[in-house]
Amino acid sequence: MKNIAVFVSGGGTNLQAVIDGIKSGKITNGKISLVLSSKDGVYAIDRAKENNIPVEIVLRKEYPDEKEFSEKILEKTKSYDIDLIILAGFMSVLSEDFIKIYENKIINVHPTLIPAFCGKGFYGLKVHEKVLERGVKLSGATVHFVNEVTDGGPIILQKAIEVKKDDTPETLQKRVMTECEQVILAEAVNLICNGRLDRSDYPDYPGRGIIIGQSADGDNIVTAYFIMGRSENSRNRIFEKTPDGIRTKAFDESKLTDPSLVIYSPIRKYKNNIIVTNGDQTDTIYDFLSSGKSFEEALRTRTFEPDPPILTPRISGIITIFDNTFSYKLSILKSDNGNENHALRYFYEYETPEPGKGHFIHTYKHNADIPPSFEGEPKKIDIPDCIEEFSGTIWNNLNEDFKVSLYVSYINIKNGEIQERIINKNV
Repeated sequence: MKNIAVFVSGGGTNLQAVIDGIKSGKITNGKISLVLSSKDGVYAIDRAKENNIPVEIVLRKEYPDEKEFSEKILEKTKSYDIDLIILAGFMSVLSEDFIKIYENKIINVHPTLIPAFCGKGFYGLKVHEKVLERGVKLSGATVHFVNEVTDGGPIILQKAIEVKKDDTPETLQKRVMTECEQVILAEAVNLICNGRLDRSDYPDYPGRGIIIGQSADGDNIVTAYFIMGRSENSRNRIFEKTPDGIRTKAFDESKLTDPSLVIYSPIRKYKNNIIVTNGDQTDTIYDFLSSGKSFEEALRTRTFEPDPPILTPRISGIITIFDNTFSYKLSILKSDNGNENHALRYFYEYETPEPGKGHFIHTYKHNADIPPSFEGEPKKIDIPDCIEEFSGTIWNNLNEDFKVSLYVSYINIKNGEIQERIINKNV
């Protein structure tokens, strides 16, 4: 049984959502052992007392800085043996030391689809005012892990709703809270309490990654490709559109030292095929298809990248579109335990796409001086209907120090309508 602390500063509507989730059985293996408030006299305290939950009040104004304030809170959380902290409208800043002590054990709910309308200054009604000012069509909520960057931790869950023409900040705030925040907060808490949300799902350095699948409504073919980098040369890149896909480009041409493995076309289209790879094998596959040969034949002429001692795997995917349906394949070419003379080639074929699901393959297992190659079959992941939601989920789960660029496309299977998003860290 996980001991949960809910940190509050106001009315406690999301506290109530967690209380109700536990009572209804939507949240199991967890109990609220502490409600901690940074303000006195708020209604969240009454909610806790009505449900016989212990309350501690640590007034922010009584402490000279966030360090001493957080140290006092730490005394409280330790005394209650807290396993999970939920920030539910908590309006005070916690110190970096506190966050490190509870790394991957603090979650927050934010009332938009991160990375939109988040960070310093985006809280409460101000968020919804900005959403309406910009005229966006979709908003929603995000539950994410907390790190030292405001609203910058890895995303756990998101839920979107349509912004209505007659919405006011107040009506939008209410709908986001009841239809999104409270729903996904309870779901995220349940996942964590039952050990079904492992932070290893978000490796610190997956390198480059490909995701292919189908949106939850079954209407869209979904493709995503991202790049990361540890060296200045690798991070000095952006994605730009081309007539048949995208291409990497140096952000600052004067700093480009070796273009051989960093400048290429990750996405190219050939007839009813979409090719996506992490290197110049995109062109190899394109050339083979145009001469009547196959994806597999093309990749059997290639190996891993010539960058010893790492020998980065080559990951590739191809989507073949038919009338109102599609199939896709993924591949990884990698060395045999660092042997430069022996290439291993793996191919994975998905003939019947599953709505709301896709497959994710990336180059590295995790960060290291010589990062180990991806192992096993491509990971099966959830894909939502909303391109903004999916783009945000991917981008915010990538390590802030290493992420460089992301491309996501949703192609309507029936009418061919294309939605595309490119996010470049270098702008």
